[in-house]
Amino acid sequence: MTSRLPGGTREVSTDPTEPMAATLPSRRVTAVMLLAAAALDLTRCGLTVATIRPAGEAAMLVSAGLAAAGISLWTAHGCQRGARWSGCVAFLIGAASAPQAAASGFSAVYTIPDAATAILGVLVAVGVLATAGRGGQPGPPESWSP
Repeated sequence: MTSRLPGGTREVSTDPTEPMAATLPSRRVTAVMLLAAAALDLTRCGLTVATIRPAGEAAMLVSAGLAAAGISLWTAHGCQRGARWSGCVAFLIGAASAPQAAASGFSAVYTIPDAATAILGVLVAVGVLATAGRGGQPGPPESWSP
């Protein structure tokens, strides 16, 4: 029960059977950014395996990257479903992405994935904070009188 407004924008639906993710485009944007973060984590894993490193160090970095990618994918799925916990976890992922990228040192091989991870992490954290509290269609302003 959604209608299209002139100009291609979409009106927020009040139908309780429609998923929350369909009524909040910010959830879809957050999910896409989390998928990009997972792709960057997997890219970093591939670069770790491709570079010559001691086996123990490489295994530790790859397992941490795979865990981070798994958590990002799980949270992106939660955002798409409209799960309440997904916003908090997305904020934590975003807040932890910049320090994670800085910890790897921005070495020559990792410069692009690390810079992209740091920027994407900031965007996810700011995006979640900017849309916090938007749980549905707002009511009429106080100044309106029936």
